[in-house]
Amino acid sequence: MTRHPHLLSPLQLRGHTLRNRIVFGAHTNNMSDQGIPGPRMGKYLLERALGGAAMVVCEPVPVHRTGVLTRGNLLHSSDEIIKPFQKITDEVKAAGAVICQQLYHIGAHGDSDLSFAPHWSPSGHSSYHDSDGSHKMTVAEIEELIEAHINAAIRCKKSGFQGVEVWAAYHSLLDQFWTPWSNTRDDDWGGSLENRTRFSRRIIEGIRKACGEDFVIGLAVSTSDSHNVLLSKENLAEIVALHDATGHVDYVTCGHGGYLDFERLMPTFIFGEKLTTPMTEILKGVVKHAVITSEAHVRTPENGEAVIASGQADLVSIVRGQIADPHLARKTSEGRAEDVRGCISCNQMCWGRRSRDYWISCLINPSAGREWEWGGDRFTPTENPKSVLVVGAGPAGLEAARAAAERGHHVEIVEALPKTGGQFRLAGEQPRRAQILDLLDWYERQFARLGVTLRLNTFLDEDEIAAHPAEIIILATGSLPDDTALQRWAPDLGPLPGHQLGGVWSAEAAMRREARLGDHVVVYDEGGNWRGVGTAWALAERGHKVTLITPDPFIGKEIARTSADGPARQRLAKLGTKMLTEHCLTRWHGNGVSIRSFLTGEETTLPASGLVMATTNVAFDPWPDSFAGKTTYRIGDCVAPRQAPYAFHEGRKIAFAF
Repeated sequence: MTRHPHLLSPLQLRGHTLRNRIVFGAHTNNMSDQGIPGPRMGKYLLERALGGAAMVVCEPVPVHRTGVLTRGNLLHSSDEIIKPFQKITDEVKAAGAVICQQLYHIGAHGDSDLSFAPHWSPSGHSSYHDSDGSHKMTVAEIEELIEAHINAAIRCKKSGFQGVEVWAAYHSLLDQFWTPWSNTRDDDWGGSLENRTRFSRRIIEGIRKACGEDFVIGLAVSTSDSHNVLLSKENLAEIVALHDATGHVDYVTCGHGGYLDFERLMPTFIFGEKLTTPMTEILKGVVKHAVITSEAHVRTPENGEAVIASGQADLVSIVRGQIADPHLARKTSEGRAEDVRGCISCNQMCWGRRSRDYWISCLINPSAGREWEWGGDRFTPTENPKSVLVVGAGPAGLEAARAAAERGHHVEIVEALPKTGGQFRLAGEQPRRAQILDLLDWYERQFARLGVTLRLNTFLDEDEIAAHPAEIIILATGSLPDDTALQRWAPDLGPLPGHQLGGVWSAEAAMRREARLGDHVVVYDEGGNWRGVGTAWALAERGHKVTLITPDPFIGKEIARTSADGPARQRLAKLGTKMLTEHCLTRWHGNGVSIRSFLTGEETTLPASGLVMATTNVAFDPWPDSFAGKTTYRIGDCVAPRQAPYAFHEGRKIAFAF
């Protein structure tokens, strides 16, 4: 008997049978080619349909030239996308999923660098996406955008989509009309609830008339309590009930956060899970026709089952969870939920790439976005099984061992430490990052399933590797901290003067509790990422008085792309951490550290009982170029110290090489 009976139960939606309650919800994957959907986007969506998702909601298409937001946006107002999309929708439907497309316009929150058009909005307010203002629409322009939405829906139907999702979430254009703070109009489009919802109701009524009674129409909304000018839960419920009463809306999907609190929109591990269930429970109580979807950090089959079983929603949208494991739904339906590779809520390669306007991928699933090249998140069995030795059980080694075994090779992996994971395990021991530890447990379960031999506390020297009977050697021995305390942004300084006095430690030593730090600790964070920020947070939670110093203009610069930098600084501040930016270190004194401002050149000395250096590591590769009679590969940090996604990527890719 399944452990997820509610999650796996079917549901009727406008004449379509959804095979379960799991939705792969709309998100900007940024995978178009010059605005045209191609194989990268198509196979990305198909993989989730093959993986068992009941409904796939495709990347939003901007409905108008003033709504273009990303370099990878699909072409607006163009029939050129119809034929390419027909191939994609046919494949997704053949795989058993219902497929819809989201229609969007961001209103005031546009991006002039990409649209080269003024942002159109109800009242001409400021953008929260860029630093520009917006254009208050005339009545004729409002009518133009209504027609643009309807025409986009017609185009979707011609493309083979079974429905559309009208976007009114995150303080988008429709939400800007709904919200009195951003809609200060005094005509038929502002003021009363009826007037403020006229725009969205006209759009939905027009789509229903143009696309017919068998066409699914969804409505995307969101909830936030970050600013009192946004819609309250009660206000949003009243608006949803008004739209539901028309009978035109088949489902309402509820997200979290928005343009005024972007860190909540795609919440990282800093936030809790199932964030929209309080709102979806309210919506369930006011609708008569539409079904309700809960989004935002549902993440796992267990969470999905809890949401559906409790009656808080009818469907769950698990996006990042199915980016991390596109076969989440299928594995769950087969009673193998423990084999689902769980999202670690880092945002590093999904939103982290999208925020820089690249196509998205995944830190722990490098096949995301490469399905068209790699054949999905699946493996073709080898016709020539080989014996493989993987040296090192960090991210690169773990993924290489798993992927090689999935292909049918005979794999042994050795690790010098008593646990798997290497530095990645230390990241999992930072505050709120235990999802990383769950992932490492997942690898060990996969090894047991695949017959991989895992040997811990096993350091092999050069002779032992050479004598090993394996035909393939994969070196994944990682990197080590630089013990001279070099700083990139003090290139003329060389090794930090005074580092030999003692009391200077690596972030790794601090996280392993090997460092004798004393009460007052300075953490120097050169990377602007979790290695420094997370270590400072951990030390502050352990009771140390922490000063966090960075050469960057703000703390957490490299995690800004994940939208986690602000919440991280808040946590640090609440723990009493002092933060200094645009400084380097000039000398360690044994009981204090001298620092220099990049802005003024002024030098000061801070008292400190310990100094933690989060600087660039050094590759650990003491091995010969190759071993006689064996094919030798190197992957991960032993090639060049980098962040985790590139280690996972190289681990997966190397398994295709033999």
